[in-house]
Amino acid sequence: MNTTTSARTGAGKRPHFWETFVPGPGHPLRNLAALRAGVGREPGTVPQMRPLYRVQVTDADQIAGRTTVALAAEHAALTLFGVHQQGRPQSVHQPGRGLGAACRALKASGRFSPAAVDRNISAAASSLDLHELHQHLRGLVQKLRIAGLGMDYTRLYFDLRAWQREPEHERRVRAWGLQYVDLARQDPTHPGPDDDRPYWESRTALEPGSGADLAALRAGMGREAGTVPQLWPLYRARIGSFEQNTGAPSPTLDAEHVALALFGVHQQGRRTAMHSTGVDLGQACRRVRASEHVSEEAFDRRFGNLLTSTDAAELQQHLRGLIPQLRDSSQPLDYTRLMSDLRNWDIPERQTAIRRRWDRTYRSSSSPTA
Repeated sequence: MNTTTSARTGAGKRPHFWETFVPGPGHPLRNLAALRAGVGREPGTVPQMRPLYRVQVTDADQIAGRTTVALAAEHAALTLFGVHQQGRPQSVHQPGRGLGAACRALKASGRFSPAAVDRNISAAASSLDLHELHQHLRGLVQKLRIAGLGMDYTRLYFDLRAWQREPEHERRVRAWGLQYVDLARQDPTHPGPDDDRPYWESRTALEPGSGADLAALRAGMGREAGTVPQLWPLYRARIGSFEQNTGAPSPTLDAEHVALALFGVHQQGRRTAMHSTGVDLGQACRRVRASEHVSEEAFDRRFGNLLTSTDAAELQQHLRGLIPQLRDSSQPLDYTRLMSDLRNWDIPERQTAIRRRWDRTYRSSSSPTA
């Protein structure tokens, strides 16, 4: 393998092959054939590909036969580019368009059924390792090629590098999902959801498809926001372009994700809506405490532990134990307000106000006023 090439990490570094590729007869076509010859092969084992790598391979790695994370990512990106570029008159490397945005454009193109594109990107995002991910991405880039759509291969290269490491892996999945549903509303041609209200406000318990939706919500329990593909179309939070493009954490999305998962548990098996506007958490818990289903002393202890939560993560843990008791008593809750409270819990002065309100409404039958 050529050991003189280097990663594109600073001034003077050689650009990746796809960044300088110009379609045409002769040499460019031979290079693309070399890239496609690498599909299903280990990095560095296809002689025709060696001049096309830009990632540095040290002598120690070469002697030991080690494949670095960067080399594995570049090999995968190169082979995908070779498949994608085949027969296309213009370069399919399109800077600025991430995989999720490319798949959103593919879904809108009408060349394939929306359900098929949903399945393809969900399968890719759910891959357990780079090999499985590459297989799913091959199917996607073939569809993108047919539809005449490109994507940013430099971004994909960094996505593939990150895929091999935790916790960057989940951040890349989140970026793909948020781009796919465009929560930042970056694409003026993408209409967005028909209803911007949170899921619990816009759907009823007996509506067709609600069972599958609720299962998807419950699948989000204990998972990072944006990392469960089934949940992507159910989010309604508005996030910034930076969070969407990079997969950076969003407190607004985190709060909606937790509320959705809790609602999925709460609504399970109930034929009436477990979201009720104006029913504060403290008020809902007071009603459960007054029922015959719980021990007042034990319930007081559980609610007291919830009130002493120091951060949103601890609060979520206590809510996970509390919500099934509300469900068993068929006691609804205002999930829109709970989502807001979750969003504000890590802001000290707001946490204090929320804690006082919950404590007050738990001890009083009156409705909350703050």
